[in-house]
Amino acid sequence: MPELRVVTVKLPEAIYQELALRIPEGDRSIFIRDAITEKLQTTPKPDKLLAIEQRMSQLEEQFGQIKKYLYELEILTFQHGKINPYQYAQDELDRKILEYLLNYKSATTPELADYLKVNRWLVLNRLQKIEKNSQKQMGKSLITYYAGERSGKKKTWWLDEELIRE
Repeated sequence: MPELRVVTVKLPEAIYQELALRIPEGDRSIFIRDAITEKLQTTPKPDKLLAIEQRMSQLEEQFGQIKKYLYELEILTFQHGKINPYQYAQDELDRKILEYLLNYKSATTPELADYLKVNRWLVLNRLQKIEKNSQKQMGKSLITYYAGERSGKKKTWWLDEELIRE
């Protein structure tokens, strides 16, 4: 039998009374030990969860690379009306950013910050995440930043209209 360690547990009075009613005095330690063991078996180990998350991340990245290669080989094509831009939105703020870009085709970070009534750094971070996630998943960015002048605007985020579902 493995070496046993002593553990002190504080229980609410109601739970202790229930334990005293249901479990005889000599069997309480065994009961508590079995209950802890059973609970530990159903609780996932953190290192396994971390390993699973890392594996999922690697699979997503590999899947994105495969899609990118297929797009480059023109086996899988970007067809107009095939991509839902909202799939890259994590929450309501991202949806509002994409909605604005769908309506106006482009926007500067300060324009979006004023429209959304939030900090422009938050908007910038969200735009970069949308750009990065779409690049990773499709091999082509849904939105792109252009620092030069285009259609009378400078330093603007542009929506790639070829990729958008009508």
